[in-house]
Amino acid sequence: MFLHRALRVSFLLFTLLGWGAPGLPARGTQAAAPVEGVREHYTKREVLIPMRDGKKLFTAIYTPRDTSRAYPILMQRTPYSVWPYGEEAFPEHLGPSPRFQAEGFIFVYQDVRGRMMSEGEFVNMRPQRAASGAPVDESTDTTDTIDWLLKNAEGNNGRVGQWGISYPGFYSAVALLSGHPALKAVSPQAPIVDWFQGDDFHRNGALWLPHAFNFMVSFGLPRPAPTQAWPKPFEHGTSDGYEWFLRLGPTAATRQYTKEVAFWNEMLDHPTYDAFWQARNLRPQLKGVRPAVLTVGGWFDAENLYGALQVFKTVGHQSPATDNRLVMGPWFHGGWERSAGDHLGPVQFGAPTAEWFQAEVLLPFFLHHLKGAKDPGLAKVTVFETGTNRWHQLEAWPPKQVKDSKLYLQPSGRLSFTAPAPAGGSDSFISDPAKPVPFIEQVAIGMPKEYMTADQRFAGRRTDVLVYQTEPLKADLTLAGPLRPELFVATTGTDADWVVKLIDVYPDGFKNPDFKPGGSPWDRTPNPMGGYQQLVRGEVMRGKFRDSLEHPGPFTPGQPTRVAWSMNDIFHTFKKGHRVMVQVQSSWFPLMDRNPQTFMNINEAIATDYRPATHTVFHNAAQPSHLGVAVCSGPGQ
Repeated sequence: MFLHRALRVSFLLFTLLGWGAPGLPARGTQAAAPVEGVREHYTKREVLIPMRDGKKLFTAIYTPRDTSRAYPILMQRTPYSVWPYGEEAFPEHLGPSPRFQAEGFIFVYQDVRGRMMSEGEFVNMRPQRAASGAPVDESTDTTDTIDWLLKNAEGNNGRVGQWGISYPGFYSAVALLSGHPALKAVSPQAPIVDWFQGDDFHRNGALWLPHAFNFMVSFGLPRPAPTQAWPKPFEHGTSDGYEWFLRLGPTAATRQYTKEVAFWNEMLDHPTYDAFWQARNLRPQLKGVRPAVLTVGGWFDAENLYGALQVFKTVGHQSPATDNRLVMGPWFHGGWERSAGDHLGPVQFGAPTAEWFQAEVLLPFFLHHLKGAKDPGLAKVTVFETGTNRWHQLEAWPPKQVKDSKLYLQPSGRLSFTAPAPAGGSDSFISDPAKPVPFIEQVAIGMPKEYMTADQRFAGRRTDVLVYQTEPLKADLTLAGPLRPELFVATTGTDADWVVKLIDVYPDGFKNPDFKPGGSPWDRTPNPMGGYQQLVRGEVMRGKFRDSLEHPGPFTPGQPTRVAWSMNDIFHTFKKGHRVMVQVQSSWFPLMDRNPQTFMNINEAIATDYRPATHTVFHNAAQPSHLGVAVCSGPGQ
């Protein structure tokens, strides 16, 4: 997750110049004007705001020095600190972008209950009262905070907005439930909605190991009293995450480092989608939403792509009268606020997309709802099409102009839209937990954001990865919406993970005219794109959860079994001359924890439980393993 307030300063020290590029909606984007310092234009006050149960939450309020007019309140609630502390200490900028600071808002930053300088007990993804029966939750804290601010924040115009990325995105989504009439507009950005099904720490029950451990081993340490100090980061003693987590052994071995980290131990104590996780599922509560909603996500967000798509979808279904809009760009986690948004690794997006979004979408959204500015006429859905690097303004997501189709796995590593022959056959490989497939070729201790577009050639060369690809495309192929793998498999074990990756294979002679070498290991090569195998989307289904996340079931050794699930959406065009590739594998390490390939509680497995197994994927007329896709005949064609 994104330590938003603490990291904004280091990630946003740049000024973007004016630009223009094909495919960007032209609504008069101008270069961002230089913004003078916060201290010169804002006063700062630190207060403890009382909640209905008597606990007080630490809040920093920045008010424009210009008192000739009233201002709306723009709030962020965070577990990551409202740094810098002290009424004479000012951050280098305020709000989502310099344009917000220049425009003028009363900016409010609050440490949520039980974090940093706020009183009370912190609960990770605190369940809502409807699920917990508790007298307070994050929505009541939001309501109580707004009530206090309206009465005590001088110069406010009676309107409130809220935004946040990642965990602050969760608190923004929860704010939708407050029902406060002054809360007019909310932008949940990469919000967390479900930590077991698809956000951050698990994907269909598989533990996202380095991301979860590296974050929680520090963030999850107890805070016995209010403090301004952030916990010290965990020291692995190496930068090689593959080696460190492999030497560590079974997942249970992490407990030696988490004796004081209550939530980590609770996670391992709840290995299925039981009441513990269901109470933290935000979706059932997203009903009767009153504020306007602008949900923001990134196609290459390794953490909370799921949450962004789910908030938009759920509000649309359960609160249809809500002004509910979605923006999806070519961004990593928070990349719309902490980067130019022009590339990820060597994959280029043709323009600084983040600046366009901030200037032409996010700021106009809040100005309209909080300051009464002219309706900017934002589309229901504003989405970036990767592969062609074009923005689209749509009436719905997925687009209405899509047709369901299937990419079938075929003998000899072929992939096509034609169903396999009756005797199509099968492919087998040995999956050895002692030698799991790496998720990246480079050395990293955590989960580098670049893995979401990384070259997959290294994986396809292994014998425990099955590879299927089309012939070079004779025309552009645009896919829009969720991917739906349906595999017919067998294993000699009683459990197995099934990872499916959709890959864009560039022609061998491809040269990207927009490529600019940078400083990371992913973009140092002068022209790395010839033959590049770009990951477009990859997801896992932990086999024992194939029928139910609540009630896992074993495989019968040797018995063909259907495994089907839905992967996160894409909006990507495979250009003429490119190939479409699908890779299938059963480990992805250390991105996800290893499966012992024995049906059991993996969080209690010991070293001897981890055993090699032979996995088989069938591709014949009776067992037509395939990837379900939605082919787009409108935008992008």
